[in-house]
Amino acid sequence: MITIVDYGAGNLRSVENTLARTGAAYRITRDPAQVRAAEKIILPGVGHFGQMMRALDELGLREALVEKARSGVPFLGICLGLQAMFETSAEAPGELGLALFAGRVERFPLTARVPHMGWNEIVPVAPSRLLSGLAAKPYVYFAHSFYCPRMQATAATCEYTGVAYTAVLESANLFGVQFHPEKSGPLGLQIIGNFVRI
Repeated sequence: MITIVDYGAGNLRSVENTLARTGAAYRITRDPAQVRAAEKIILPGVGHFGQMMRALDELGLREALVEKARSGVPFLGICLGLQAMFETSAEAPGELGLALFAGRVERFPLTARVPHMGWNEIVPVAPSRLLSGLAAKPYVYFAHSFYCPRMQATAATCEYTGVAYTAVLESANLFGVQFHPEKSGPLGLQIIGNFVRI
């Protein structure tokens, strides 16, 4: 059973539809007890970093998410859900993320047109279970103004306005994608399917 976390602003319908197409069993919840019982977790994300973290706190979900992520349960963050896995974000300097990874989410340069929206190529830089079976440099759909820097857990990168950043993050049971697999057609469906099979 895959648990999709509903904090009030996630792109739930598209994620739900994509999961349904894989045939996976899933549930949508904002109940910390159900998150603590999850076998796998997807944290979708659209919106503002600060609003997301405050919503998770108000619903009592922060501790449940961190507990499950650190217990070894497969955990996938999508777009803002990936950014929430870091300590802080330039989008909301006073708000703390889940701190599953060290570092700060940064904003694209002020001269850049944001959001970075549309299809772009990602470049694998390390073996990745999420990208298993995909083309060498797949195109996926992005919509974001902030990015996670490259780090040891980076499995694939993307470049926008001269900035190379983490497009796919993978470390043990923790996975994250800056793009939206639920909006990336057959490739996105394959990526979600790979997570289902992990």
